[in-house]
Amino acid sequence: MRNISILIVMVAAGVVGWLYWQQGRHVPLVVSGFVEADGIRVGSRVGGRVEAVFAEEGKKVATGEPLYELEPFDLKEKLAQAKSELAAAAAEHVRSRTGYRPEEIEQARARRNLAKATLEKLRSGPRRQEITIAREQLNEAEANLELARAEFARIERLREDQQAAPSEYDEATRTLKAARARATAAEQALELLQEGTRQEEIAEAEAELAATEQALNLLEAGNRSEDIDRAAAIEEAARAQVTAMEVQLAELAVVSPCNCVVEAIDLRPGDLIAGNAPSVSLLDLSRMWVRAYVPEARLGQVKLGQRIPVKVNSFPDERFAARVTFLATEAEFTPKNVQTPEERSKQVFRIKVTLEEGLDKLRVGMPADVLLDEGVTP
Repeated sequence: MRNISILIVMVAAGVVGWLYWQQGRHVPLVVSGFVEADGIRVGSRVGGRVEAVFAEEGKKVATGEPLYELEPFDLKEKLAQAKSELAAAAAEHVRSRTGYRPEEIEQARARRNLAKATLEKLRSGPRRQEITIAREQLNEAEANLELARAEFARIERLREDQQAAPSEYDEATRTLKAARARATAAEQALELLQEGTRQEEIAEAEAELAATEQALNLLEAGNRSEDIDRAAAIEEAARAQVTAMEVQLAELAVVSPCNCVVEAIDLRPGDLIAGNAPSVSLLDLSRMWVRAYVPEARLGQVKLGQRIPVKVNSFPDERFAARVTFLATEAEFTPKNVQTPEERSKQVFRIKVTLEEGLDKLRVGMPADVLLDEGVTP
């Protein structure tokens, strides 16, 4: 009985000692999370039918390396049409900016000079020599008329004496009428020359001269600035259309935006994909981190920029250097997947520990432990 009492006392003393030791010992601060990386979902902005697939799941791809390519359909023909329209717009812009050719200006100047000469001729009226000629022609016509009258009178007397044939009388009559008409015409022609040019003809010539002068001035001045600006705007619009078509053609080849790993791709030649729809998932392994949660009571041990080692189960004997690059300013309740020795009911602060080593060894999704007690304050 005495031995049992001694044993009970020893056990009680051991329990008390263990509890005292537990309260006095330091509990390492270790928070766990998972290795993460930036996920990039790429696709084409134009969409279409898949022509070829180059990427494979799990394969590393370099920046600019093609992932897949779409069929061009009618984009090449549309680009050729847009380039033709651009060439036409550029030529029209140059023509409007350069103005008219010297030959066109000289042609307009010649028309102006012709209209000016015509007006001066009409204003000057007939020359003195022309009036003299017209007067002489009138005298000649009157002389011929007198001769025709005398001949007609002679034939008419012979006819009365029945000594002239009817044909002779008819011929004399026609000759008299013709001579009278020529005399009248010559007289009127002389009167027209003496009266000079009509005012209506002068006014018409003046209007023609003004029109030709304005046409010449327009050609010499060139195109209006508004027309040149409009031609320039049309050219810029055509160039923008060409650029847009070239961008669409470039979108047919979907390339990697970084040195990444293909996480997921489910495409085959012949598949149809929509524009602006993600079709390939990539992981950018150039920057990896561990997302973890620190209990509120231990937040004072974590500093932004602090260097902290990280270990993973796959490499138990290694420590990977990392640095605290994010420290939340607001607390949140402990997520279900967080593993810490602290009570889950307490609030925690999210941190991001960016890895500086092991990028070639570690994989996204690995569970990792952040050894906060081994951190070095910056």
